Amino acid sequence: MAEARNISMRALIEEFTATALTPAQLQERAERTDSFLASEFGHRVSEDDAGALRERMRQARAAHQARVRGTAA
Repeated sequence: MAEARNISMRALIEEFTATALTPAQLQERAERTDSFLASEFGHRVSEDDAGALRERMRQARAAHQARVRGTAA
């Protein structure tokens, strides 16, 4: 990726770290999302709901990666 953008690995890593969210920022974003869903739609996401969504995202990511690997062969 760095080579394609004609920058050093160090510069690429610096870009990633400058744009990556901290755990506290991720938690704050999740809390804002929960508040929005509750106020706009009257829905609270339970831990079970969140776990099910995480599992579906994991499955979707694995399926996508399998498709990408299959087309690269």
